[in-house]
Amino acid sequence: MRSDESRYRGRRPPGGSPTSSRRDHRAARAVLGRSDELGEIMTTTIETASRAAASPVPRFARLPVLSIAGVVGVAHLVAAGLGGGYWFDELLMLVIGRDHLDWGSADQPPVAPLLAALMDAIAPGSILALRVPAVLATVAAVVVASLIARELGGDRRAQVLTAGAQATTLWITLSGHWLTPYTLEPVQWLLLFWLLVRWVRVRDDRLLLVLGVVVGIAAETKFQVLALCVVLALSVLVSGPRDLLRRPMLWAGVGIAALLAAPTLIWQAVHGWPQLQMGPIVVAEAESLYGGRWGVAVLMLVCAGVAGLVLSLYGVARLLTATELRPYRFLGIAAVVMFVFFVVAVGRPYYLNGLYGLLAAAGALGLQRRREAGRRRWSWTAWPVYAVSAVLAGSALWISPSLVSAAVPEQITQDTAAAYRALPPEQRDRTAVFGRSYIYAAYLDQYGAQSGLPAAYSPNRSYGYFPPPPENVDSVLSIGSDGDDLRPFFTDVRKVGDVGTDAGTWLATGRTGPWSEIWPRMRTLSVQ
Repeated sequence: MRSDESRYRGRRPPGGSPTSSRRDHRAARAVLGRSDELGEIMTTTIETASRAAASPVPRFARLPVLSIAGVVGVAHLVAAGLGGGYWFDELLMLVIGRDHLDWGSADQPPVAPLLAALMDAIAPGSILALRVPAVLATVAAVVVASLIARELGGDRRAQVLTAGAQATTLWITLSGHWLTPYTLEPVQWLLLFWLLVRWVRVRDDRLLLVLGVVVGIAAETKFQVLALCVVLALSVLVSGPRDLLRRPMLWAGVGIAALLAAPTLIWQAVHGWPQLQMGPIVVAEAESLYGGRWGVAVLMLVCAGVAGLVLSLYGVARLLTATELRPYRFLGIAAVVMFVFFVVAVGRPYYLNGLYGLLAAAGALGLQRRREAGRRRWSWTAWPVYAVSAVLAGSALWISPSLVSAAVPEQITQDTAAAYRALPPEQRDRTAVFGRSYIYAAYLDQYGAQSGLPAAYSPNRSYGYFPPPPENVDSVLSIGSDGDDLRPFFTDVRKVGDVGTDAGTWLATGRTGPWSEIWPRMRTLSVQ
């Protein structure tokens, strides 16, 4: 007898039809397809659940990392106490926090002024106490950078190399004890990166809620983090892990960040977005202070320090090309985009300070992999590089107190007080003391009371959004002016002296209108 196969060759199987046969085949493929999908989902779930156990991170190099952080803390506390005066941006934070605390100001969100007000309330007039939050932020950045290295898989040596690179970044070393927004920002960015790196490894969505809190606080400290978040989201969209963008917890974190950032953004909207108007001002200042676009590009690299620059450049290359770092490639893309963006937009050299620790961690991991593979040809160069980096960082720290000497602002205050006392008593009562720039106004506000000066005013930056002088004040003694800025608003403007070495003192009388009308017209964001 013929087999069943040969019996039905060329004929329909019993009870079947071409249509039903095709239908059965499609159903079978659908079932198999769903099985494949279910299998992929189950595999992904199992991998996610066991990721942390399957890929344990190395132990935290507690003793050496905390020792480096401790040295950084002591060095910055000493530098903070050696300086005889305030950095002018610190004075602005102090004036805003003490006398004009609000949800925002022209170019500063409220976190740094709030900390300044808190520390001044705890220890009035103490420069050292004022700077404690800045020192703590600088120390914490060293620890968080090493934790990023650990999270990436960096061993004890990689963590120490990362901590050392973060500890010797030049701009942070110079300014790490000044209470300013750009001193608080690096640790916030590094916390953001640590949360993202850890999420990629363990897929714990609760980290995304914490991420929202960090971003919200960072936005209330400095606005650049908003640009960073946009670039990170686009980088994830380009290179993955795109699953991050589909996580409900991420969008819950975005909501938290938006809620925390809303007050200062609302303040900006109500006042006409002065922060956006700062763009051309920053460009003009970069041209005069840093040599323009290419000067900013070079200084952004120099600010990383010697060890930081070497590790950061290697770290970018590793993030963009190394197979083991493929899940973190979006961070390398974001770093390159942020660098290009701030160069093209002509930002300030310290805008990338929060990136160096992340890139150094990736670079330190690359050195570890070379060492593990037996490629030690250049390993002996690491410690000489760090020695040079430490010497340069120490020099920056040594220079820092000389930049905040109280001699200059005290001299300016004394000269201003002499010009103010020279006015007839009846005119003195109707005269406001002006600083042409917020720097002069902050000097006069801090040091003027002991010389008998009233509170200072200025149409510049944040001061321009403070209340104007009272209506009974109809003349102005302006410091640092050239007279031209006053003539549209006063009928008589004349020079009455000099202050310091390069600032003129001008007396403007005969106000041309009520302050409520002329104050918004006097307002300027440029310090020129």
